[in-house]
Amino acid sequence: MPLFGTQKNPRIRRGENTWTNGIVSYASNVTGIMIRKTPFLTSLSTILIFAQAAFSQTFPKPEWEEEPSPLASEFAEPGGKISLYASQYPKSFNYQIDNNVFSREIFRLMFESLLGTDPVTLEDIPGLANKWEISEDKKQFTFHIDPKATWSDGKPITAEDVVWSFEAVKNPEHLTGSLQTIMKRLTKIEAIDEKTVKIHASEVHWKNLQACTAFSILPKHWWKDQDFNKVNFEFPVVSGPYELGEVKEPHYARMEKREDYWNAESPTTEGVLNFDSIEYRFYTQRDISFEAFQKGEFDQFAVYTSSRWIKETSEDRFDKNWIVKQSIYNQNPVGFQGFAMNMRREPFNDRNVRRALAHLLDRKRMNETIMFNQYKLSASFWPDLWNEEHPCPNSPIEYDVDKARELLKEAGWKVNSSTGKLEKDGKPFVINFLTRDPSSVKFLLIFEEALNDVGIELKIDQKDWAAWTRDMDEFNFDMTWAAWGAIPLKDAEPMWHSDSADVKSSNNITGFKNEKVDALIETTREMFNVEDRHEVVREIDEIIFDETPYLLLWHIDYVRLLYWNKFGMPDHVLGKYTAEWASVDYWWNDEFQADDLKAARESGEALPAPPREVYFDRVFVDPSAAETPASEPLQ
Repeated sequence: MPLFGTQKNPRIRRGENTWTNGIVSYASNVTGIMIRKTPFLTSLSTILIFAQAAFSQTFPKPEWEEEPSPLASEFAEPGGKISLYASQYPKSFNYQIDNNVFSREIFRLMFESLLGTDPVTLEDIPGLANKWEISEDKKQFTFHIDPKATWSDGKPITAEDVVWSFEAVKNPEHLTGSLQTIMKRLTKIEAIDEKTVKIHASEVHWKNLQACTAFSILPKHWWKDQDFNKVNFEFPVVSGPYELGEVKEPHYARMEKREDYWNAESPTTEGVLNFDSIEYRFYTQRDISFEAFQKGEFDQFAVYTSSRWIKETSEDRFDKNWIVKQSIYNQNPVGFQGFAMNMRREPFNDRNVRRALAHLLDRKRMNETIMFNQYKLSASFWPDLWNEEHPCPNSPIEYDVDKARELLKEAGWKVNSSTGKLEKDGKPFVINFLTRDPSSVKFLLIFEEALNDVGIELKIDQKDWAAWTRDMDEFNFDMTWAAWGAIPLKDAEPMWHSDSADVKSSNNITGFKNEKVDALIETTREMFNVEDRHEVVREIDEIIFDETPYLLLWHIDYVRLLYWNKFGMPDHVLGKYTAEWASVDYWWNDEFQADDLKAARESGEALPAPPREVYFDRVFVDPSAAETPASEPLQ
């Protein structure tokens, strides 16, 4: 039973007895709008079936049925609008060439993949393809496009569209580096008939099926006449439930729900993606955006600044519950953030230099003086892989100026007695730090103190998001602050394999190359058991941590969320594996709650207090769990 009660009537006001919310993708094809009744293939565990099978298999199984997502509320109502904060205006809305969270959100609402992912079990589920087969040798994947699937201009979605989309992403002239890394083992695609495609892989690999569904299917009849790398803000033909509406650069972009969406009548769409309009608001500075949020210019704000969470959320609008303040504890995978060093350049190609810089980063002081001790200092690139059963062996790199000097000396750097600057071969040690966020400066000033102490000069180069992205794509940086999300299925290859080190727009921004890591990644190739793979990733984590391509910073394991108290949502507030973007999937416009909020603000009265902490595992019970235990396919 839900911890905070269950809605018995769609007109009951949420403040009286229920709390709701939803799901967003942990990857571009995780929409959570289809759900299984019986197991057929799970990305998380039952891929093991194929390691053991000596025959081809077809999915989904005959007993599978389309059903509403268990994360959706049966009382969700369509209509209305939600407005969200979306950081700075990106260089592109095209996620396939601009790998950022916002572009991913825009793109997944407009374009679909061959398969989706169940938001609770992580099983592969039908998407544009309603049936698929895997060959006996596990190197051929056949997909059958749903006969109902059409583009927004009425043309059918065909095998020709899938073939063109595949080849466009694989084209080395296109800025699709991160996808090319994922799809590198997929060698050929062929159209079997108008609605069937077959994708060939060069070798057996646990990621091959995921790779087949990692790219979005695009309408060939429109895209074929465009310069792929320049399709940024115009998408007149789509397949998904939303299309791009009004865009006012650099202020906002609106997504409008399509009345003629090809899959609109499916049970899987019930209670999800309820809003008629989704507006994304752009701000160059987070401080300005927070002020705008408090004025009601948009509806939801995820807090990534601890001082704001502690000190700036205690006024009337918060105390009276006009704005809800909640900590959401779910299984949202924990990523990492840190100062990324460009190892393609000197002196960052020297491990001693990188370790020395890590010893000059006083994270403890930053956490205590700026962040109210709200964070855990990171000692891993996969923090949620370590637990009581698997304690993290990495020793945190402590602030130690003397140790830094020692390592710099070993690397050949000496202090010029006349200038006090650190030099090697007559050249001073200067770090150009590329940043896109003004709020990073207060942290960099603390870092700069220690750098100056040993004779290193720090230059801060502040740019907007688009300019920062262009420099990153060209490897034009010394050091930058990078924050990465994570996925439940840990995979070291996209960011840490040498093959991606010099691929523009890939996730391997540091240019990391390590033969032992490459070899370990290769050992997982036919490893279909998740826990076996994760054990290898733990070993990889130790090596990468020792090599220090990033000066790791800190992390938290929950979502700090603020939103105006006018929406309906499920009790769990966010999905099992998702952060703040989940609101567009499962929240809905609650006219009664909105009226209550308006009346409370006019009268100065408080609204009923919501729970301040929400624990997904306490409030959500999977209704199918009893009939289809997750362990069943492995028996």
